[in-house]
Amino acid sequence: MVPPTSTSTTVTTAPPQEVLHLRPNPSEEQEATPCEAISHGDVLPGKSGHISIRDPEHPGLMWMNPLSRHFGSLRAGDMICLDIETGRIVAGKRNPATNGRTVNAAGYWIHSAIHKARPDAHAVCHAHTVAGRAWSVFGKPLEMITQDVCNFYDALAVYDDYGGIVFAGDEGTRIAASLGAKNKAAILMCHGLLTVGSTVDEAGFLFGLLDRSCAIQLHAEAAAANGLKKRIISDQEAAQNFKMASEANILYREG
Repeated sequence: MVPPTSTSTTVTTAPPQEVLHLRPNPSEEQEATPCEAISHGDVLPGKSGHISIRDPEHPGLMWMNPLSRHFGSLRAGDMICLDIETGRIVAGKRNPATNGRTVNAAGYWIHSAIHKARPDAHAVCHAHTVAGRAWSVFGKPLEMITQDVCNFYDALAVYDDYGGIVFAGDEGTRIAASLGAKNKAAILMCHGLLTVGSTVDEAGFLFGLLDRSCAIQLHAEAAAANGLKKRIISDQEAAQNFKMASEANILYREG
């Protein structure tokens, strides 16, 4: 397979033989759960939105949801396996109509860049929710106005250099760089939301929390515009909340 180019919107393969035989694979089953959970939210349908998980046995590979399948319809066994470095599709369920496999090229560029930059990020969630997109237009982080949003205290990046649909690796690399070495999430200006985790359960839970926190921030801003004063949680209290509730094992159980 030829790696995706700057004019490609998909990463696809023709029907040749399997390169790897990776089933049964718990990664696929784990990945299907947050896909279904996110599908119940206000997520933009179609090609936009993708979840990836690093293969536990082959760390140079990742599993992603296939192109143009609604999150709510995905099940274990539907996921596609790609080489993180090259984008080559090496395993996964074939499309019965074409006998090929296809994933979103923009998703590959974003997720592969993050997996390469962040060895601790075994899972990445990205989608375009209504609240996430609405808050993202301001290019601002969330304020610590609720106990729950403190899970992102000093761990939320804002990517404010919108570069359009990601057609090449440079934009994915910039998004990964904005995420930094320790942040759990990023707001992508005029685009959507992104979370990472040591497990897909953690990343999925954080994604839902980030989306709901954007909705709460929007409601709070609307009320504040009519004269109500916001009360912001202090840095000390927010840091304590983060310490108590944001460890990976806690977020795994939440997911």
